Amino acid sequence: MADSSLSLQEKILQAQSVGGVPPTELLVPFGNIGSLLQARAEEFDAAPFLIYYADDGSRKEYSFRELYEEACKTANLLHASGIRRGDRIATVSQNHSDTVIHYFAAFLLGAVVVPVNVGEEDERIAYILQNSETKLAFVRDQYIDRIKSIQHKVPTLKEIYQCGRIVDTSLPHFDSAVRELSTRFKPTTTPEPTDEALIVYTSGTTGLPKGVVLVQYNLLVDAMAIAEWHRIASDQRMMCVLPIHHVNGTVVTLVTPLYAGCGVVLNQKFHPDKFFERIGIERVSVVSVVPTLLQFLLHAKIDFEAYKLQHLRHIICGAGPLTVELAMKFEQKFKIPIIHGYGLSETTCYSCFLPIDLSPQEHRVWLSKYGYPSIGVPIPVNEMAIHDEQGNELPEGEKGEIVIRGHNVMKHYFQNEESNQKTFAHNWFRSGDEGFFRYDEQLRKFFFITGRIKELIIRGGVNISPFEIDEVLMNMPGIHAGIAVGFENDWYGEEVGAYVTMKDGFEVAEQDVIAYCRKHLPFSKTPKAVVFSNHLPVTSTGKYQRSKCKPLFEPWKEVQFTEKRS
Repeated sequence: MADSSLSLQEKILQAQSVGGVPPTELLVPFGNIGSLLQARAEEFDAAPFLIYYADDGSRKEYSFRELYEEACKTANLLHASGIRRGDRIATVSQNHSDTVIHYFAAFLLGAVVVPVNVGEEDERIAYILQNSETKLAFVRDQYIDRIKSIQHKVPTLKEIYQCGRIVDTSLPHFDSAVRELSTRFKPTTTPEPTDEALIVYTSGTTGLPKGVVLVQYNLLVDAMAIAEWHRIASDQRMMCVLPIHHVNGTVVTLVTPLYAGCGVVLNQKFHPDKFFERIGIERVSVVSVVPTLLQFLLHAKIDFEAYKLQHLRHIICGAGPLTVELAMKFEQKFKIPIIHGYGLSETTCYSCFLPIDLSPQEHRVWLSKYGYPSIGVPIPVNEMAIHDEQGNELPEGEKGEIVIRGHNVMKHYFQNEESNQKTFAHNWFRSGDEGFFRYDEQLRKFFFITGRIKELIIRGGVNISPFEIDEVLMNMPGIHAGIAVGFENDWYGEEVGAYVTMKDGFEVAEQDVIAYCRKHLPFSKTPKAVVFSNHLPVTSTGKYQRSKCKPLFEPWKEVQFTEKRS
């Protein structure tokens, strides 16, 4: 049981320590991201670092030296625009090489990046800009009108630089503004490891988003751990197909390649028909995806044999619910190992992975034996455990809340005392995810996630994991994808529903789905109602938005389901 007499800051400090080592004892040789960027520019100079593919197929390449110099020019622009260390700037764009430059320029200066997900509604974007007290925004041309329409709601936002096409002559243009600036940047004060670097707003489906504050050291130490775990070397190359407004895209496929001294291929968007082609052309070794993209690749009409993928070692997969069924089908079809992992924005990015040196047989066991694919073992910069509601550690096999502490744990939620108190109540970071662990022969803890605690379906007082039902739905012939949804019910508090999409050419009735699930699940966990749709609602990072489906099951609110009736 944690010591409840500690102050919030003392609890957070304990949650940021690993093995008793506080975050003030740095595990990386760099004091800030700017010094890393400069060191890599000096070491690798003209070697390619960033290769950007736009949706029109055009390719743009920056060497380590070129990216560093462009970041210096942009840092000079920020400084000339009145931005100082600790000030917040926003990026409003899809994936683009310009945005990468904006990120590193801010890190050089010691400013804080607020990445904006352009898929959010204007009202939420306005809240994010207002809550973060953003002073300047780099905005891609197609989003200029949207940001200008909400600028009056953000009193701190004084400067907007448009990027791409010139669509508003009253606004300064980024390219023109940096063209004549110096390729050297000397900060007036040197950013510290504890300086804030990112405020990433969570993509919750209800309520206001929370700002996750990550410091420069968080990004450095997690990138180091990811690079070392996956044995990323300077003669390799990574690829990014995920949005860089999220920590997965930013940390795994921007900061990690920089730390490792290797190149990265940045795609404006994910395209199944270009995925393996670009991996082959650019000799990519490791790529990071979410389960949704694996599903797209499985169902895409791809001539897999046409691509030369001898450099591709494995695929990192996390940030969403991977099922055993999907993992096994993907590995069987493409013969590419999936290194499953887990982490949150609040832990910078990844906190655990499957070991990459498992034998094929061990790898398959941990992906398929226990009903859920294992998310692996903790990386060395953090610890993990399973706790009950009172903060007591639970034994092997018992389900509880996944908790984490280590050097990659966030500084705090921005201006949100209530959430900070709840999240760090037991001197660990409480993830809100339910899971368990199993020991291997070396007594390593292999962790599993069974669902969001808030997404657990509580039927008649019994907790039901939606992931378990997802697994059955995904395995049913004719179903393209399906998720379990807990809906309000007068008889049991909540009942189980299924929200599914069908494969082309298949026709399946509601009773077919229910009957199939009943063969594999007890009655209590079997869906009682089925809603068919053309797509599943997901966040920009591929997480299912179950709560958006709940209202669709309202017609069954008053129905008492019995085994005979169902």
